[in-house]
Amino acid sequence: MSRADVCVVACAEAFRGDGEILAAGIGGAVTVLGARLARLTFEPDLLTSDGVCLLTGDVPALGEAPEVVEGWLPFRDHLWLVLNGRRHVMLGASQIDRHGNTNISCIGDWDRPRAQLLGVRGAPGNTRCDPTSYWIPRHSPRVFVPKVDMVSGVGTDRGAHGLRRVVTDLAVLDLGGPGGTMRLVSAHPGVSVEEVVAATGFELDVPADVPETRTPTAGELRLLDEVLDPRGLRHREVPEPRAGGNGAAGGAA
Repeated sequence: MSRADVCVVACAEAFRGDGEILAAGIGGAVTVLGARLARLTFEPDLLTSDGVCLLTGDVPALGEAPEVVEGWLPFRDHLWLVLNGRRHVMLGASQIDRHGNTNISCIGDWDRPRAQLLGVRGAPGNTRCDPTSYWIPRHSPRVFVPKVDMVSGVGTDRGAHGLRRVVTDLAVLDLGGPGGTMRLVSAHPGVSVEEVVAATGFELDVPADVPETRTPTAGELRLLDEVLDPRGLRHREVPEPRAGGNGAAGGAA
């Protein structure tokens, strides 16, 4: 079992209880694997796509085309799902604050940013209309900031529809703290609560008892290794932490 395996299972758990809704993982192998693993195990009614315009009847490996196509999902129909709350998307973020506001647009002052990123893209509509979760592959104070440089996806203080989970390479968090602030749900195996707090650039709500993140079952590991990710792409996205470290070092995603 690797840290990447734990992260995939944590992402899959974000979709637990969703039922017949489009599960969309965006921004990396881990999010896509999370949605597909959930469908193959505890959420069989989830809808998954090929990442373009096809609803898949089967659940292919990363990078492989589906053998069974359930339907065509053109952009206009995809937008209908988004506007009507029928999609749970797992996004990435270059910055995120304690209320779950995220930034994928620019770093630095708006008038003269140090770096231009993607732009807001679909983040406002996703966070206002749909269940939204986040995957942050490098948990650090450069990502978890007191205030985002620009709001792309709205947080609990700006009318977010439902921010479910924030999964990182160190921990699982949600917005269940006082006033809709970020709360530590679990720490991954080998990661201490103190390490998570030190890697977070704002005050994090920490319950008295923080459990360890659930580890994959033997069946889930088999699905990841043999069915969903036989090439091991998830391990490139989440390398094993160096000896004596938890993997928190690194910059913004």
